[in-house]
Amino acid sequence: MTRSKHTFRLPPALADQLAEYAIRKRVSQALVVETALNSFLSPDGNERMEAAFTRRMDKLLRATDKLQYHVEVTNEALALFVRFWLTANPPLPESARASAQAQGKERYEGFVEALTRKLESGSRFAGDFGNAKG
Repeated sequence: MTRSKHTFRLPPALADQLAEYAIRKRVSQALVVETALNSFLSPDGNERMEAAFTRRMDKLLRATDKLQYHVEVTNEALALFVRFWLTANPPLPESARASAQAQGKERYEGFVEALTRKLESGSRFAGDFGNAKG
């Protein structure tokens, strides 16, 4: 295939990027420029980019839907727990509050430590539910 010769000047930063990219990919700079021009001048280039963008957006939307579902489950579980706890545990008399607060603080610190260990171990409680919707 015959080729026509072109001479053009690039800004130094762009020329450096071109050279580095060609070295990294182990191809000639001419091939990089040729491929870039083909892509830029291709009539269906915009369609390919739009299709890639659409696929990525669809993936992000699915991930967002999954997050929304898990947040809803978490909110409902928390609301159910709080309602149950408030129903099952009447308020403490004034005389018992100080000791209950001290014991509550100790139990809360134990909870935070257990949560920290669980998160650091990498295992997640949510995995125990299976993937009902996600």
